[in-house]
Amino acid sequence: MSDHSQTNPAPSAPAPEEVEAAMAAHASDELARLQGELVELKAKSADLADQFLRAKAEAENARRRAEDEVSKARKFGIESFAESLLPVADSLDAALAIKEATPQQLREGADATLRQLTSALERNKVVAINPAAGAKFDPHQHQAISVVPAEQEANTVVAVLQKGYVIAERVLRPALVTVTAPK
Repeated sequence: MSDHSQTNPAPSAPAPEEVEAAMAAHASDELARLQGELVELKAKSADLADQFLRAKAEAENARRRAEDEVSKARKFGIESFAESLLPVADSLDAALAIKEATPQQLREGADATLRQLTSALERNKVVAINPAAGAKFDPHQHQAISVVPAEQEANTVVAVLQKGYVIAERVLRPALVTVTAPK
């Protein structure tokens, strides 16, 4: 047998120039990738900044519109109410223009004007609180002015001295009432 040993030459190590070239190519590729990523992030940042500015401007516009609406509501909120009271003022002017009015005419005019006023108040959700005699005293809607002895149950309305009013279920003025005393 013959000894045929062939020596495989060891793979030759790359030359330093080749290593340097490979590293430069890798660095170049990495730099290009990072520069592309930077461009992409800058574009995304610019887009987000634009979206932010638009949203900020829209919020500012909405706030300004809301302030304008609140201002107009405060300024003109009573417009409907005032408009419904104009016929009442016209009726009073017409009544005062009659120089030689009879007591009967004055009474009829006052009644008609009161009906107009009551109607105007009701159209604007201002409703009278006028409890009937014998109704239970309600401290949320009534104010007791005096207490009188009576045969009725205690804390019962005896008389209404002045009507009260509610506006949209909120007490504007409580009714002034006289109530029965506890026995």
